[in-house]
Amino acid sequence: MTSQKTILTRLALVAAVSLSAAWVATGAVAQDKTQDQAKDQTQARVQDRTQDQIYGSQLMTQVERNEYRAKMRSMKTSQERDALRLEHHKLMQERAQVKGITLPAEPLARGAGAGIGPGAGVGAGAGMGAGPGAKK
Repeated sequence: MTSQKTILTRLALVAAVSLSAAWVATGAVAQDKTQDQAKDQTQARVQDRTQDQIYGSQLMTQVERNEYRAKMRSMKTSQERDALRLEHHKLMQERAQVKGITLPAEPLARGAGAGIGPGAGVGAGAGMGAGPGAKK
């Protein structure tokens, strides 16, 4: 009887360990999936911001946006870039008119877009009460 009890105890122990390992593995897979989803969402937000920086990007294909960026990068002077922006602005206004869409009359000023990065918020500042009039 003792050997059967020992065998059953060992089987129960092996089953418990196996179930625990399966439970931990399932949690790890779920965590990886959650992290992948968060990464995908972050990439989508970055792509949306990037598209928003090109005037009329919603009227362009991905290929056209890539070509526009490449042309912008190839320009040597700010005057060349300004000329390309003006030409692009006119093209997007025409495209919007044909499609019955209203775009802003003027594109965002350079640097006024949503940019990529943390932006304003809590950071490595002086903190509350550390200004010139702070009590000591």
